[in-house]
Amino acid sequence: MGMTMTQKILARAAGLPSVEAGQLVEARLDLVMGNDITAPVAITEFEKAGLTQVFDREKIAFVLDHSTPCKDIATAQLCAQAREFARKYRITHFYDTGRVGIEHALIPEQGLCAPGDVIIGADSHTCTYGAVGAFSTGIGSTDMAAGMATGTAWFKIPAAIQVVLTGHLRPYVSGKDIILHLIGRIGVDGALYRSLEFTGEGVAELEMDDRFTICNMAIEAGAKNGIFPVDQRCLDYVAQRVSRPYQVFQADEDAVYEQRVVIDLDRLEPTVSLPHLPSNTQTVSQAAGLPVQQVVIGSCTNGRLKDMREAAEILKGRSVAEGVRCIVIPATQEIYLSCVREGLTEIFIQAGAAVSTPTCGPCLGGHMGVLAPGERAISTTNRNFVGRMGHVTSEVILASPAVAAASAVTGVVTDPASL
Repeated sequence: MGMTMTQKILARAAGLPSVEAGQLVEARLDLVMGNDITAPVAITEFEKAGLTQVFDREKIAFVLDHSTPCKDIATAQLCAQAREFARKYRITHFYDTGRVGIEHALIPEQGLCAPGDVIIGADSHTCTYGAVGAFSTGIGSTDMAAGMATGTAWFKIPAAIQVVLTGHLRPYVSGKDIILHLIGRIGVDGALYRSLEFTGEGVAELEMDDRFTICNMAIEAGAKNGIFPVDQRCLDYVAQRVSRPYQVFQADEDAVYEQRVVIDLDRLEPTVSLPHLPSNTQTVSQAAGLPVQQVVIGSCTNGRLKDMREAAEILKGRSVAEGVRCIVIPATQEIYLSCVREGLTEIFIQAGAAVSTPTCGPCLGGHMGVLAPGERAISTTNRNFVGRMGHVTSEVILASPAVAAASAVTGVVTDPASL
């Protein structure tokens, strides 16, 4: 019986010739990652267990991105705990204010993920790195503590759903629209503990930033991970960033998939998710006209350079609507610097947007854009649960950067093609 990409990667990491769905394996880890919210919990568990050494200081990453620069005393204490642990164990990949980026944009940018890797992170959107052909998944802080100590983790081999992309992208349609459309079709539990494996001629249409966006939101369909084939575009991206050996895996022709979903890119329209689930999708033309008080363009989902360029293209020469707050958050310092060099930051500021240092901030209702009672935001983030961005009576609409930027200009949900 053939294996999927994910199954081949886990078999390699477990030292087994083959694996099958449902099998339990202990796999060697290539990276263990945590942030300023989850790493301190893992550190506490690490110390409570009496552990005194990490398995490999080169294969652990701390990214202090959720509440930094620290918004209050409590978050400052968490960051201080992470800094002390990183200093004590000489953690190589430690990213703090001034060097930090939003973790799931920073890890690929820094070359810390590569094809064939097995990566765990104490953050549910760790599945992002499947864009480079890695197996990456979110875990709890206790598992992070064990991973830091042993360099291994237990996994149940996931069954798989094959997502076949066909056709060509239309104007103003991006990876965000693809993944929102998919979640709308299969539901927030439609891929529960499954591997979402993307394939088909339409993959060639997608830039790496689109693939990161799609894999980032695999968890919103309940998936264990999302993963793309390693094509030339991926290899070119990795070659610029990764200097260590890695192994490329391909699914067998007779790999077993529980379900096959076909998405025709020729017919795909800009898509949004209305409150309060990512699966509550409509095309932007169906949702057009809903008023918004805030627009957020950024996050681990859509804070990359392609996203910034798409938003700037819409905002150039235009102004944010009166009564609307538009917040733009480049996902890393490198992306921020590119925005400055390309003139994108000037476009954002001239349009009346606030531009922030890299941070998760408003995505989880932390800071840099918390919503008041009854307010509605359109955002390029990944979740729109009740109270996600602020008060429990506030609302979040998920959208692509192009749709979010167009909505910032009009003050209502807007198709960018209509401007």
